[in-house]
Amino acid sequence: MISKETTMVAAQGFHMRPASVFVKEMSKFKSKINILVGDKTVDAKSLMIILSAGIKQGAKLTIQADGEDEQAALNKAIELIDSGFGE
Repeated sequence: MISKETTMVAAQGFHMRPASVFVKEMSKFKSKINILVGDKTVDAKSLMIILSAGIKQGAKLTIQADGEDEQAALNKAIELIDSGFGE
């Protein structure tokens, strides 16, 4: 298992559009991918769980990936979050 910390930079945080993009991309990987925010562990492949977590701009996140393509999954997750989803 590998992990990396980042900060949510998107102005509106994880709302429907960026969460949908994120879940679509994370679902391409075989690895288990989680987002740790505060005391919550969020499944990065579940749109409803991500939306219900209420992740706002400025939130400190730790992305964890565990599996055969974990490095690629972690890299993509960090890339998406750090890009602000084009917002």
